[in-house]
Amino acid sequence: MTNLHSSSPRGEVLRAATAESSHDHAVIASTPRRHFAHRLAVQSEPPTLRRYPHIVLYPEVETDFDLLIEKAINSIAEGEPVEDEILGHYVNVASLVRAVSFREGKLLEQAVERLSKANPNLVVLMQSIKLPLVKAAIEAVAGNDWRHLEEIRLDCEAPAKGSYTPDLIVVNRRRHSAFILDLKRSLASYGDTSRLEELKLKMMASAMILPDWLYKTQKRIMVDTVGVAIVDGASRPSDHAAGVWALSEIDDLLEIDGAAACMAELRHRFGRRVQQLLETEARRALGIGQSASPPPVAVSSPLSSRFGALRGEGRLIARCEPEDEAFGSDGFDAADDTADEPDEDERTSWPPERIRVGFARKLLDA
Repeated sequence: MTNLHSSSPRGEVLRAATAESSHDHAVIASTPRRHFAHRLAVQSEPPTLRRYPHIVLYPEVETDFDLLIEKAINSIAEGEPVEDEILGHYVNVASLVRAVSFREGKLLEQAVERLSKANPNLVVLMQSIKLPLVKAAIEAVAGNDWRHLEEIRLDCEAPAKGSYTPDLIVVNRRRHSAFILDLKRSLASYGDTSRLEELKLKMMASAMILPDWLYKTQKRIMVDTVGVAIVDGASRPSDHAAGVWALSEIDDLLEIDGAAACMAELRHRFGRRVQQLLETEARRALGIGQSASPPPVAVSSPLSSRFGALRGEGRLIARCEPEDEAFGSDGFDAADDTADEPDEDERTSWPPERIRVGFARKLLDA
């Protein structure tokens, strides 16, 4: 991927932004009051500071995000804790904490899928995906430097040992590239254990068969570049050379300006709701009167007031076939042979001459 940064000198960028701001004030002064907020929101970001042609701003996804948060909170609160002699009457609090860890990961996946609609070039796969762990791919990844595997593409129907289920597969049809994403609420729990390395091995092995799998099971989607990225929801320092990305860098993976800011606002609001839930349960466990507990309130932050309208059009969301059909002899229905043929301007032939496989950092450097 290529970051579309402005090539103008810094002084020219500032002068352009200042001139545009002066013009905006003149326009706003002559505009009826009912249009003031809308114009201010739309013009709040100078075009010279944009990196990508697509942008997403929080007010346009606020309704959907609030619904996702509400569903996650309800699922957390409805859990049935199992009695524990050690935890005693604090078992409910511990049950909530465990549920939060699981539900936050799902919330992040659903939010990324929603944000990707701002880029019509993206296809997102996220439902019951099982990529076969081909034995040859596992051996290649385990026995070689991963940087030497860029030219290798393997058959997804080769003998396999188990499968790997990614959180998301994001395909950029314009660039003929794909990312295998694994979203974690925080990588702090992994520490120096081998679990992170095992996860990377499975992801890299899956990346080697992904081009063939997409072509056979997803109506001939063709890619010639595959990247692997583990996204840390806590946005700790990233390590692109090791395939680890901070959630604050999601703009670059989706090629959508504002995606990271929307995810930050989502986590802020979700965190407030979770803390209210935990405080209520902790008061109950301690026997403190419930009247002292503040009622839930709508959460807002200064971040949301600076957003305007969402730009971009809808995009295709592919659905994975059922597991018993995904790995059939041909991998797709015969009825799709004519309906899903590539357009005339499709220049990618199959199989492609060169397949790039590696961590996501390599794709951005390309």
